[in-house]
Amino acid sequence: MKVLDHPYTDLSSGQWLKGNLHAHSNHSDGTRSHQQVIDDYAERGYDFLMFADHDCLTDQDRYERLDNRGMVLIPGNEITAGGPHMLHVNADRLIRPIRQRQAVIDNVGDGDSFIIINHPNQGSSFDHCPASLLRQWRGYRGIEVYNGMCGADRGSPYALGKWDMVLAEGRKVWGFASDDSHTAADVGLGWIMACCRRRSLGGIMAALKAGRFYASTGVTIKNISVRGLNVRIETEDAARIVAIATGGKRIAVADRPGIDIDVPPHVKYVRFECWGTGEQFAWTQPFFVSNVAG
Repeated sequence: MKVLDHPYTDLSSGQWLKGNLHAHSNHSDGTRSHQQVIDDYAERGYDFLMFADHDCLTDQDRYERLDNRGMVLIPGNEITAGGPHMLHVNADRLIRPIRQRQAVIDNVGDGDSFIIINHPNQGSSFDHCPASLLRQWRGYRGIEVYNGMCGADRGSPYALGKWDMVLAEGRKVWGFASDDSHTAADVGLGWIMACCRRRSLGGIMAALKAGRFYASTGVTIKNISVRGLNVRIETEDAARIVAIATGGKRIAVADRPGIDIDVPPHVKYVRFECWGTGEQFAWTQPFFVSNVAG
């Protein structure tokens, strides 16, 4: 029997929290202090935030000297020198940025921290992180399928094609959206909405590791429900919802705020893109088609 293996179970027991995992301060190449960045995100209604200064750990000791303005602050670091950039989420120590990035991922391990691959399509070759490496590496948790700062740089802020290449191999790799903010103008470009059992560091990390979140640049998803191979997505403001299956193939399109489809049993996975106005989107995590006895 075919069923869907997905992260959106029992959403009614959680609360949706808005956050960004990729913000910079003047401790690396940002223009503002930690407190100025925190104040900005708090005033915009964010619930959690992580600093990702380049090869510089922002930990709980640093956060204790700051006013969190009611947000949950996640320890973090952007591993940059020597190779493709990676976010170390909930970092407990500074990981040496050695060229062999698989060793970096292994050093982080699979405990309370995890790795996200940053802006894969940044740069004039659209290949900051080649698809070959994304397919070769093991143990990272996610990919930035949208990186806001890349929209003002060479390359593309989107990395959906590379994500589909990895998903087609059956890999549970989650899709993240981030600001990659360096200035005030960069805030609010892309974020994630996580359904958390608790409003705490542990509650947020549990949701992110499980994939119980969606990525957004403006569209709000208000309901995700699954029954057998049927998926129903409801949004507040999408004009079109597209179901994307193995290899990036569109298998359904609905020009309305919701979609209700029976996933074909022969596909490996399906994910949903919710299109709003302008460049407002939301992206669900993948729903994998699996076999179960019975």
